[in-house]
Amino acid sequence: MKTWGAAILLLALAAMAHSQTEPQPRADPEAPAQIFLNGNIYAGAELGFGGRPARVLPRVQALAVRGGRIIAAGTNAEISRLRGQGTQVVDLGGHFVMPGFNDAHLHLANGGFEKLNLNLVGAASLKEMQSRIAARAASASPGEWITGRGWDHTLWPDKKLPTRSDLDAVTGKHPAIFTRVDGHIAVANSAALAAAGITANTADPPGGKIDRDEKGQPTGILREGAKDLVTSKVPRPSPSHRRRAIELALADAARWGLTSAQDNSQWEDFLVYEDLLREGKLTLRISEWLPFPAPLDTLERHRAHHEQGDVWLHTGMLKGFMDGSLGSRTAALLKPYADDPSNSGLPQYKQDELDQMTVLRTLSGFQIGFHAIGDRGVEMALNDFADAARAARSRGPNLPQNVRPSGFRFRVEHAQVVTPQQFARFHELGVIASMQPNHLLTDMNWAVERIGPERALHLLCLGRVPEERCPAGLRHRLPGRADHALSRAVCCCHPQE
Repeated sequence: MKTWGAAILLLALAAMAHSQTEPQPRADPEAPAQIFLNGNIYAGAELGFGGRPARVLPRVQALAVRGGRIIAAGTNAEISRLRGQGTQVVDLGGHFVMPGFNDAHLHLANGGFEKLNLNLVGAASLKEMQSRIAARAASASPGEWITGRGWDHTLWPDKKLPTRSDLDAVTGKHPAIFTRVDGHIAVANSAALAAAGITANTADPPGGKIDRDEKGQPTGILREGAKDLVTSKVPRPSPSHRRRAIELALADAARWGLTSAQDNSQWEDFLVYEDLLREGKLTLRISEWLPFPAPLDTLERHRAHHEQGDVWLHTGMLKGFMDGSLGSRTAALLKPYADDPSNSGLPQYKQDELDQMTVLRTLSGFQIGFHAIGDRGVEMALNDFADAARAARSRGPNLPQNVRPSGFRFRVEHAQVVTPQQFARFHELGVIASMQPNHLLTDMNWAVERIGPERALHLLCLGRVPEERCPAGLRHRLPGRADHALSRAVCCCHPQE
């Protein structure tokens, strides 16, 4: 596995070394900086649409690289003829080489913080979750916050959500909050709720929900926006702690063959990426998303902060949220949940408010992408994109120069429960379906129970994407599940199996 991973990253690391160090002098400026010979090199494939099979391109023996880019591919003899004075020659020794992966939806910094905070992934029961929390509490300083992520109650025998009482039993006087594996709900103990001022009289925040018991008291479960009431009280990580988390995440990305990514982290993380780039230590090309609801002047200032033409690091799409997740029953559905008939999820916007915000940001030249898992969330996103496209095209010659009416590249992140009619609209509007194959292998265990057999037929229909000629992007999705990303992606191409 290590040999395979090294082979995958060979080209990326060579290109990175060239782009971040002074090039060696050579007589011919058009000669390659490096040539790679004697390889078993996978050149890629042409994707088939409308039932047409994909065509795998022939393997090649050798590559030439200049300026961090592959300039030629072919036989050893063909590439050797390009060699100039100072060209570095690398003998691949017959090893397999392929392009590095681009992850279409990454939470890089979160992946690193998960390695530093309490990891609850894979806890098979409430008792195991409590045991891990108790061990961390025993080593924590007095009054220190205990945080972590990764619990999944659908894996537990009784499938019941944890409560603040469950946490109080093992956290002592430490305030504590732990996010579910999907990131859309969290459970907080009594000390954390008190720190946030959450009581029986606290109203649900917009787009959020505080679960309550039969007496109206908070149970500790905080859904969507309600999480922020507590997480805003958690002390911010120190600069050194943040950098360490990012370094760990970058190492993990390299381990699994990621060489570029579209990342959804925080602005403070972007500033760390800049530091690493200046030091020649950034090992991943990053397009950083900005938060859709941020004030427009802030978004424009952050966009201008770093050169947009920098292939290693720049800001990109604006990321917004239409809903939550199926596992937390916060994904917005057109009809109620099959196992919770009084609940249709938690939409995060009203349509008219959303439309106004998106038109303004589209006309300012931003690409827009919305997290939408439920079919109601998807419907809101598609309606919004259609409205924004009409508004932009109606400007005609008065359209700002940085707005491209020929390709807005709107995106729906996840697109998990999608109706047949909505798939047709993806193609009609040119909306990118950014989907996560690994979600299928978790959600399939309870999807029929959660949304019923009819809607479950349209859950993560990856096969419909090429059939409907929809542009698409796939992802590994750090944090949490990168270790099985490749096998999950392959398996999920054939979900009926």
